[in-house]
Formats: sequence, C-alpha cells, structure tokens
Amino acid sequence: MPRLRQVPRAEAAPDILPMYDALFGERDPVAQPGTETGTPGNWWTVFALVPDCFRHAVAGFQFYRSEARKLDPRLRELGQTRTGWARGSQFVFSQHCKAMRAIGFSETQIEAIPSWQTSDVFSPLERAVLAYTDGLVRDGGRIADATFEQLKEALSDEEILELTYVICTYEMHATMCRALRLEYDDVPERVVEIAAPADATQDAMSIVDDDA
Repeated sequence: MPRLRQVPRAEAAPDILPMYDALFGERDPVAQPGTETGTPGNWWTVFALVPDCFRHAVAGFQFYRSEARKLDPRLRELGQTRTGWARGSQFVFSQHCKAMRAIGFSETQIEAIPSWQTSDVFSPLERAVLAYTDGLVRDGGRIADATFEQLKEALSDEEILELTYVICTYEMHATMCRALRLEYDDVPERVVEIAAPADATQDAMSIVDDDA
C-alpha cells in the first residue's frame, strides 16, 4: 500500500472528480482500485491529498503533451523512459516503455534502454539524448561539453529547454513514486541483511585474518 492516505471519491475536491471519472468511471478508486491501463491508480488518489499539488502535476502532463511543444515526442519519450530506469522507478519506466511503443519505437530499441551505451540501435541524436538524460538524473546536471554540443547541433535552444524540463520533472515523479511507494514502485526495500545460520560466527570475514 502507498505510504500516505488515499483520497476516496467522497472526499475528492470537486475539480478532481472529472479526472477520477475519466480514470475509474463511477468506482471509488480507493475501494475499487485499478485503471484501464492496468495500474493500481494510487498516484492519483494520493496526489489528491493536496489539490493544488494534483493540479500542478496534471498541468505538467498537459505541458509536455501540448501541441505547442517544439521537441520531437520521440526524443521526449526516450528521455522519460531512461529517466525511469536511471532513477530506479519501475512505474515511470514501465509506463513510458508503453508510450515509446505507441509512437513507433521498436521492441529492440525499448529493450535496449537499460544498456543503451553498448547498443547500436539508436541514432547519434538519440544517443546524445540518452547521455544527457543520464547526466541530469545520475550526475545531478553535470553534462559533458561534448554531449551538450551534440544536442546543440541538432536541436534548437527551445527544444533543449523543453527536454531538460521534462526530464527533470519526471525525475521528480520517479523519486516521489519510490519514496511514497506509489503504483509499481510499491515494493519493499530489497537491500536488507540476510540472517546467517544460528551456529555461524558473528564475524563473516574472520577467515581472512592474518592470525585466524
């Protein structure tokens, strides 16, 4: 379950209800979760705790999908999908794999997102976008000059700003989903101590001591 309370239909702000209707029909999404795309849908019900936050996030989705955008949607989805992988959000990665497929990427390309550095299925510009995404997400915005110069050769300043904004927005969503355990990121911490047998030594590395 998510780490925060979910907002049932009866408690949702009036202007959030149309989104509930679109996603869940007449169901209460807390009592009867699930969307047509197969997700639990609890991103929406948790964000509804703070209606202003909900509206701001939805406006961000409308921003990147707007016809006013100059950036090629293929490059946008490439960056968003790699963002999900790089930040470790199964939800963001999974959803945008589907979006990549919908706009014409091949299965081979989608499967290569985790290991794009050693793949030959992306164009030079696509590889630059993937490298730029890693610089934003994994390196905190530390972008090599060569990477940025390759973007500048193919994209306008406006396109690069849009790409940067979308990637950083989705890094936020990926991080929040993991922290709040939303949607497909509702998983327990996997890095935990595995108990040793009851009769084992407490010092697992004592066998390498010089005088052991």
